[in-house]
Amino acid sequence: MIEAWGPLLGGLVLLVAGGELLVRGAVQAAERLGVSPLVIGLTLVGFGTSMPELVTSVQAGLGGSPGIAYGNVVGSNIANILLIAGVSALICPVVVARSALRRDAVVMLAVALAFAVLAPLVPMGRAAGGVLLLCLVGYICFVIREERGASGAGALHDKGAALAGADPGLAPSRRGRNLALAVATALAGLALVILGGSLLVSGAVDLARGFGVSETVIGLTIVAVGTSMPELVTSVIAALKRQGDVAFGNVVGSNIYNILGIGGTTALIAPSRVPEEIAAFDAPVMVGVSLLLVILAATGLRIARSEGLVLVAGYAGYVWLIWP
Repeated sequence: MIEAWGPLLGGLVLLVAGGELLVRGAVQAAERLGVSPLVIGLTLVGFGTSMPELVTSVQAGLGGSPGIAYGNVVGSNIANILLIAGVSALICPVVVARSALRRDAVVMLAVALAFAVLAPLVPMGRAAGGVLLLCLVGYICFVIREERGASGAGALHDKGAALAGADPGLAPSRRGRNLALAVATALAGLALVILGGSLLVSGAVDLARGFGVSETVIGLTIVAVGTSMPELVTSVIAALKRQGDVAFGNVVGSNIYNILGIGGTTALIAPSRVPEEIAAFDAPVMVGVSLLLVILAATGLRIARSEGLVLVAGYAGYVWLIWP
């Protein structure tokens, strides 16, 4: 059992450290090449906190562990809403921007519902993965066009702002930097993320065998929470800074990225089926908690501390339910 925890925890550390280096280098290189701060925030910085989920799910899919691959996607979305949004609301009531609720939260709910409907019916092959990624590209292009005229309001902007707030070094600055050094930093980060993902997946598989539970349960819980650590840290820091609207946008933006970006990339690179237990239970739970978040956010445009407590308790109940 100890042999499994070592690679798993080591992989998590490498994923988080590598993800930050990757995003830092990519942002600096983009600034050097003259990419606009808005595009940097919505794409490079926004994808940064989703990098651990992406690498882990792809490597799990390639390794023949779809339970970990899709358990990570669905479990991360459930953890983002119940655990991360709940903890953020306990620290500081989460204020919800109307634009994030009307557009981004509705998109989050729609893609969660679409995934839950398609998961038991359609194999997650390359065609499905391509459609999901095209939807993500279309959504990002639509948001960039809208936010250029709206002072950067919206969930994807908030996701980038949350990461930049947690690490000011990631905020677009337009200061001149050495392009070669920035690219080298990004490549070093990518190497760490790939190594970390490999260690995490192998540790998770060994842990599942040691506990005598399915890989799917490990993917939905330990792996999902572990790869969601960047979102947890950035949302908690946003809450501590009384930036509740940023915390909400970070969760919603991350969930959209997880299904369209991570689910799509995993299907494109490692085609498989979503495990039956996820399609039958966890995907509908993801839709239910997404709807709950939208309802809580729509009542008074805020998530109060008492509602945050309900969300955290809901996550504890969910883990208790699925753990044998």
